[in-house]
Amino acid sequence: MHRRRTALLLSAAIAAAPLLTACANDARPGAAAVVGDQRITVAQLENRVDEVRAAQRAAVADEAQYAQAIAKTGSLTRDTLHGMVLDRVLHQAARDAGVTVTRKEVQEMRSGLEQQVGGAKALETAWLQQYGVAPARLDENLSLQLEAQKLAAKLGTDTSRPEFWKALSETSKKLGVDLNPRYGSWDVEKSSRVDAKTPWVREVTAAQEPA
Repeated sequence: MHRRRTALLLSAAIAAAPLLTACANDARPGAAAVVGDQRITVAQLENRVDEVRAAQRAAVADEAQYAQAIAKTGSLTRDTLHGMVLDRVLHQAARDAGVTVTRKEVQEMRSGLEQQVGGAKALETAWLQQYGVAPARLDENLSLQLEAQKLAAKLGTDTSRPEFWKALSETSKKLGVDLNPRYGSWDVEKSSRVDAKTPWVREVTAAQEPA
């Protein structure tokens, strides 16, 4: 019997409480999005996307494979922006709840995942191919996953439950979020994003070797 370990990863849309209120007339010039008093500039977004594209190019041997990677991540810019916004919402919610994550905890999580998938390079490749996370951003992403886990635990729930998403929704409303309409909008009625996927958190399992 294999033991299974759960990790939180960036992924496709889930049914959750609405987290963003996108206002076409409120997005500030030069900003891809505004979260509270933090601006995510178009340049910052493009740099983040360029990191992923560069990592994808370095990971494949020929143009055909690179073209396949591009095709699989055609909505990368919008997905990346949505992830950047929700990362900030999560971080604020965790801080409000007194949740912190240490570097040691991140390294322990990373080591455990590396053991599951077959090493550091395999983990970086998996995060890049499946979740659009560049190797340089892996620790940052794992820290956010730990924040989500610990916040959910403090709320007495888990990340799949409405209580967790309600907390994030309340935080996003408190912060105020303006999304530049060129990158899509948030449909409050349908709890989904228009013209783009909603990449963020889901639960996945990875088999470990028998004890």
